This record gives sequence, C-alpha cells and structure tokens, in this order.
Amino acid sequence: MEMGKKEKVETSEELTQSHGEVTVCTCPATGEKLGEFSVNTVSEVEEAIRRAKMAQPLWKEMGLSGRIKKIRKIRDYIMEHLDEIAQTISQDAGKTRVDAMMTEVVPACMAISYYCRKARRFLKPKRLGAGNIISYAIGKRSKIFRSPFGVVGIISPWNYPYTIPFSEVIMALLAGNAVILKAASETQAVGHLLKATIEAAGLPRDVFTYVNLAGSLAGDAFLEGGVDKLFFTGSVAIGKYLMKKASETLTPVSLELGGNDPMIVCEDADLKRAAVGAVWAGIQNAGQSCGGVERIYVDQKVYSDFMVLLKKMVESLRVGPDQDFNVDIGAITTRRQMETVRRHIDDAVARGARIFARSQCPLDKNGQFLPAVVLSEVDHEMLVMKEETFGPVLGVMAFETIEEAIRLANDSHLGLTASIWSKDRKKAVKIARHIQAGAVTINDHLVSHGFAETPWGGFKQSGIGRTHGELGFAEMTEPQCIVNDILPFARKQLFWHPHGKSVYNGSKGISQFLYGRNLGERLNGAYKMLRVMPRMFRSGL
Repeated sequence: MEMGKKEKVETSEELTQSHGEVTVCTCPATGEKLGEFSVNTVSEVEEAIRRAKMAQPLWKEMGLSGRIKKIRKIRDYIMEHLDEIAQTISQDAGKTRVDAMMTEVVPACMAISYYCRKARRFLKPKRLGAGNIISYAIGKRSKIFRSPFGVVGIISPWNYPYTIPFSEVIMALLAGNAVILKAASETQAVGHLLKATIEAAGLPRDVFTYVNLAGSLAGDAFLEGGVDKLFFTGSVAIGKYLMKKASETLTPVSLELGGNDPMIVCEDADLKRAAVGAVWAGIQNAGQSCGGVERIYVDQKVYSDFMVLLKKMVESLRVGPDQDFNVDIGAITTRRQMETVRRHIDDAVARGARIFARSQCPLDKNGQFLPAVVLSEVDHEMLVMKEETFGPVLGVMAFETIEEAIRLANDSHLGLTASIWSKDRKKAVKIARHIQAGAVTINDHLVSHGFAETPWGGFKQSGIGRTHGELGFAEMTEPQCIVNDILPFARKQLFWHPHGKSVYNGSKGISQFLYGRNLGERLNGAYKMLRVMPRMFRSGL
C-alpha cells in the first residue's frame, strides 16, 4: 500500500515482532487480498502501556501550544494523501469512495481543525463563583483544572475504521494523554493507514502506539495492562463485559454500543426530502452505521405517498464494486454481518412482513453484496424492529397520533440517535424532546457524527459517556478542583478547634443569616456569626 514519502519519526516499531500469526485483509467487494499484518501478543500490549506511562508526563509538560504544533502536521499529511486514504478505506471496508471521502476523510480534517482551535478553551481553568457570601467571608476561591488521565486505550470498530478512532486519538493527545489504539482486525489496512497518519505528527516516542490484537483479547489486555481510561465502540454484549471488567480496578470507560434508530415522518413533512434522507441515512455504507435509520414511522395520512417515493428511490440504487464512482452502495464488510442481515429479513418475512421494495444486486460470488430492502407490515416482535440489523434494511410502520409515534420510537433498549421530519421546526423540536436518544436531528439523520462540535453518544444501552465536541473532549480529562485561600493573615477558620458554645452559636447563626424565614431571624443569625468571626484572626488555640 503505497502512501508516498513521509517524515521519519520515532515510533514503537520494536514492539511489533513476528510470532508467525498474521491478520489477512481482503477487499469485501472483490475478494482481493490487500495484505497481511503482524499480530501483537498480550505481553507486547502490556509493554506498550508501560512505556506509554513513562512517556506521557513529558508529553503533558510539552504544553498545549507544543502539542497543537505537532498535531497540526497530521492534517497536512491527510491533505497530501486524500485520494489514497479514501481508496484504502473503500477497499478495506467495502464502501464506496464517495462514502469514504465524505463520511471519513472530510470529518477527520474538520475534527483536527476544530480541536486544535478549541482545545485551549476546553482546557482553560474555570473559576467557580461563590455559592454564597460565606465563601467570601472565610476567604476561599475555587478553580476547576483539567488533568489528563494518563494512558488512554481506544478499541475501535470496522464500520468507520478511520474517522471513529481518529477523533478520539486527536482529543486524547491534545489533552495531554498517551494513546494505545487497537483497530478492528477486519480493517487492518485502514488501521495501519491511520497509524501512519498519526505518526506524521512526529510525536515523542511511545506517546502513540498502534497494536493489532484479536478483539477477544484486547479489552482484558488493556484493562489488566493498566490503561487509565478505555474507549470502546462495538456491541452491547462486549460493552457490558468491559464495564464489568473495568469495575475490578474502577477504570473509567466510555462506551458507544450502537443503535436501532427511529425516524418519525410527520403529516406536514417534505416527503421527497424525507424519502431521500431515509435512503441515505439508512442504506449508505450498506446500512452499517450505528446511528443510521433502521425504523421508520410515518403518519398514516401520508404513508402511501411516502412509500411510493421510498420504493422509487430504493429500486434505483446501484449496488456493486466501486470501479468508476458510478455506484451508490458498496459491500457488506464481513460475511458474519451478511448472515445477521439475512436472518433479520427472514425473521420478518416469516412473521408476516412484506418485502415492499428491493434494489438490484450483483451476482458476483467474490463480492459481499446485499440488496437494499424496504419491509412493510412490520411490528415490534420482529428482529428488524427491536435489534440492530446493521445492514441495508428499512422497516416502515404507519402511526395515527404523534403520541403513538413517540411510544414506538422509544420502544427499544437502545437510544443512540433519531430524527423528526416536519416543516414545522418548533413542533419537531417539541417531539424530539420526548425521544430517548442521545442526538435527535430535524429533517436530517446521521449527519451529526460528522460535525466535530456535536457530542456523540446515546441513552439506555447505547452506551455511556460521549465523544466529539466539548463534552467528548472533557471525557479525555479528569476535573481537579483547587480551593485557594485568599486571607493569608487569618490564623484559623471559625469552626476549627477548640469548640464551645460560642462556636456552636456562630455556626448556627450562619444558617439563620442565610436562610432565615424573616428579617429578624436573619439579623439575629448575622449577629451570632459576626461575634464568632474574630477568632479567625487570633493566634493560638
């Protein structure tokens, strides 16, 4: 995989040794072998974490200006290799080059620019206002400082193998952490491309380390090896296991565990826009988007008209390998995911659903292609409506009232994103506030993941924590409160020892002064408080 010349930098290459085990990557669209990549051992990962712990303090002490100067080199590298990066993502994950460029490369460029520009504000100490006059009286002022965790471990998925880990790596590094990244085994060509991208910054040795380890071993290796925080994107089952494992050491975790996202189409929606939006957000990347549309609820008054438009859109989709850009949907990344999609469709049909629309699909046995499918007459007993299908399938139901639509949309153990489609934006926002999801978009869907400023994460079993934006950046640091003393001439606090009746009365007076039910009670409290305050300035006990 030729990526052009790049600056030679210090890395942790010596950690990667040949043990005979390799990961073989093939193109899902053609079956072509893309390469073999050495697999790390658990002991090598533990060694990488140990070295990262030693390197991180110096990286932190470099200061934010120094870190930004390094990180900005990464954007220069991306700009020099735009086509190569998109091509590699397309080949390794099976998606179209338009998908690769628009949903992975462009967001990466926007993210690095945003975080370099905003990091100073995100990390700036924040002065806390006094809760009441007593804070002033006893001479205290507080500030919140942001401290990096130390070593951040990141375990990333195969569906957006470049952009999902990219933002997390950039935020972690800018915040002053060292990073250990484990990319998905299924997309190691992209993982190594991302490694080259980050190393273009010329980071100090061991501040960033890329490892290739089986997913079944990675979580235990990271947590037992001693990462200070773990970021994981993947399945609910594995997320629960990692959270339980992390509890043994109280290691903080941030989990993004997928979704089964609803789309509500109101009577007054722009139906053509809604249909086009549903197809893009539900079927682009072959439906392999954790925040993509999977369930559509349409007002019964416009249901038939919407379905006509949706059918026309889906049946016109071009599915196949991206040879000349003139293709809309690429391949399914893994064969296991193909089986999951087929199982969900078969279950729905067996339970009474009807295949309302289906795109054409190439018959090439070397390519992992599935047609885009719209299912009508579905219900919430079917897998497509209650589990994450993660494929090019849309289930559509009609509703009679907005209250019913909200109930159906919230009838899920997942709550990552959702969308409301209406020309009345005020009404749409009002509906959105009743939806149990981490991000709700009006007249669009899925797009918020590409915006660096919008936090990403979900309700319920879609995970805990956030990535992206100021909330996501905050996840890379721990808040530390420094309470400063501004009365250096005071000898002690009014409530320090020795205690006595006057100290008790003075303490009682504080509550009466602040919260007395009438003026007399407050004045009496102030008198008691002021009587005891001189002891703050007397020496001795």
